[in-house]
Order: sequence, then structure tokens, then C-alpha cells
Amino acid sequence: MTTAALSTATAVTLIGADGATSSADLGSAPAFTRPAAPLRSRVAFAAAHVIPKPWAENVPGAPADIDWESTLAFRRHVYSWGLGVADAMDTAQRNMGLDAAATRELISRSAADAREVGGSVVAGVNTDHVDEPVIPLDAVIDAYKTQLHFTEDAGAGVVLMASRHLARAAESPADYERVYGEVLAAASTPVVLHWLGPAFDPALDGYFGSADVATAGETVLRIIEAADGRVSGIKMSLLDAAAERSLRARLPEGVRMFTGDDFNYVELIEDDDSGHSDALLGAFAALAPAASAAIQALDRGDSAQYRSVLEPTQQLSRQVFAAPTFYYKTGVAFLSWLNGHQQSFSMVGGLHSARSLAHLSEIVRLAGECGALERPDLAAERWTSLLRLNGVDA
Repeated sequence: MTTAALSTATAVTLIGADGATSSADLGSAPAFTRPAAPLRSRVAFAAAHVIPKPWAENVPGAPADIDWESTLAFRRHVYSWGLGVADAMDTAQRNMGLDAAATRELISRSAADAREVGGSVVAGVNTDHVDEPVIPLDAVIDAYKTQLHFTEDAGAGVVLMASRHLARAAESPADYERVYGEVLAAASTPVVLHWLGPAFDPALDGYFGSADVATAGETVLRIIEAADGRVSGIKMSLLDAAAERSLRARLPEGVRMFTGDDFNYVELIEDDDSGHSDALLGAFAALAPAASAAIQALDRGDSAQYRSVLEPTQQLSRQVFAAPTFYYKTGVAFLSWLNGHQQSFSMVGGLHSARSLAHLSEIVRLAGECGALERPDLAAERWTSLLRLNGVDA
């Protein structure tokens, strides 16, 4: 077993939206222990981000120029804590800076690296390599199949993502059933569906044929039941715990519910009498040590320790995923930088500018309080340098 090194408490300056400053103590890094055996009680994937070359032309509209060494090293960090990686998902900036060529290379490299180190990886399959904004349903099906076969050939598991093209082209729930039915029939192994809500992508409002979640859920169930075993699970990212529990209770036997609810994951993963959700979360990319320690506690049957470790992280996740929620990737990259997993606080498409200094300051405070800083001394040094760069006396 490997135990995280302890760090001395560190004081930092914080800044509010009105420019007023205060101080906070980042505390010490928690002594979480990496698992000696695979996690048992829950399946957990961290939806990982990509790390750009800080000196490259990663500006809005430019092709992504990725630091592959750091990007893959981050995935190995996740694997070392017993978690799987969900790659090329919205956390990796699909439709927000990660172009089609970079997506294909990410899937190929990530799948190859997972094989080398024994990691578990799934990857997003979408239609976003098609430039035309509006295409007919047959073209949506073909686009899905193109990415499906590429991802399967690369050796990654498949997460069938929600498609903007399908959202625009579909006129009824039957259209969704037709498209998913034909794509799932082409899959060589069972896949995970992904229901991404409009908080994450406004273009997906009314996905599965209705803005009413219960009605859309009926369509999802018909798709899963008609797939005859070709759906292994569904990731639900609606930020609606009640809706997730309702659909989870009706899933066919053997089909997992993967929570994508970054506001309510603590309760949804723990639930027992009514079942539980497994995890496929962008938040876990920023919280891999804590997520691992919490699931290890469940493996031991210690639900009190599970809550003790994971509950304090919930407020941090809610800050990272605060509205507009689709900019949560900035917080994930920011925490990666604070924890020393990347050289600079930068993102493809220039997205590191999507959150304010005050928003980031609150992330620093909450990360210190919940034990999400793996190296508080380094985090303090980097945060102080960012404040000074922005003219704040720190």
C-alpha cells in the first residue's frame, strides 16, 4: 500500500466578487491509502480532462494541441487509486475545444495506455466529427457507427453519448428509438448510454423526445429493453436525484445506473435499500484519492467512514459545477494544476478563462476544507502566483 504524504498547514489569501480579501488555512493532505486490491462494492469511472501544451496555440477555435505525456500521466494517477477512466467525454471538452482529430488520437492513446498499465477505460462515442449542424437521421446513424467502430477497434469500452445532431433531427421518441436501435445493433460488446441534461449542454434540452423527464425516461427504458442485452448501463447527468432513483429502480436486471450527478453523488452512490448508483463523474477526476478511499470504506462495510470521507467533497463539487454548469471543466483543470498534475493552468480552446478569480478562490477554500489538495504547499504557491499575476496583493 502507498500512503499519501502529509503536508503542513498553509495559509493563503482569498478574494471575493467585490474584491475584498480574506485568509484561509488549506490544512494538510489527508493520509488516504491506495487500494491493495480492486474496488469491489462500486464501479467508479473518473471522467478525465485533457492537458494542453501551455506554449501552444490553444486559443478559441484552434485545433487542440495536447500535452500527451501529462494527459496520460493523469490517467495513470486515476488508475493508481483503483478507479477507471471515462475518456473523450464532455469533461475532455467534447464540443468545447476538443476537435475530431484530437478526439480520435485521445481515444487511441488512452486505450493503448490502459492496456499497458492494466487500467479500465471507456470512451465517448458521438457524431461530432460531422461538421454540418443539421443532418438526417440516416446520417446520424452512420456517424455514430463510424465512431463506434473506431472506439471498439482502439480497444476502449463504449459510452454512447447524447448527440446534438440527433437532438436537432429527431421529431419524436420513435426517432430516438430507431437511431439507438440501429447503432446498438452494430455494437460488438454492451455499451453504456449517456443521458446528458441541458445544464451541461443546452442543445440537448428535450433529449429522448420530451422535456418531461418521466416521459423521456420511458423512451430510455424502451431503448434498453429492445437492445436485448447490448446495454450494460446508463450514465444519468440530469442533476436530479429523484429522477435518477426512479429510473434506476426500473432498469432491467444487469443494467447499471452510473450517476453523473455531481451535485448529489454521495447519497446516490451510498443508497442501499433502493439499490445504489455506480459512478461515472467529472468530479471524481478532481477527487480520485477521496473517491477511492470512500469506496474502500464501503468495501469494508463502513458507511460512516464513507460519508466522513466523501460528504465534505460535495460542496466543492457543487462549486465546480455551479451554473453555467458546462464550464465545470475549468474547475477540474484548475484543481489538476493546483495538485501538480499539469505544468500550467491552461486549457484547449482557452477555456481556462471561463471562470472568475472569485469563483476559483472559493474552489481553493473548499478544496482545502475537504482534503482535495494532494499537496497543499504547492497549491498555496500556485494560487498565490495566480493572484499576484492578477494584481492581487497576496
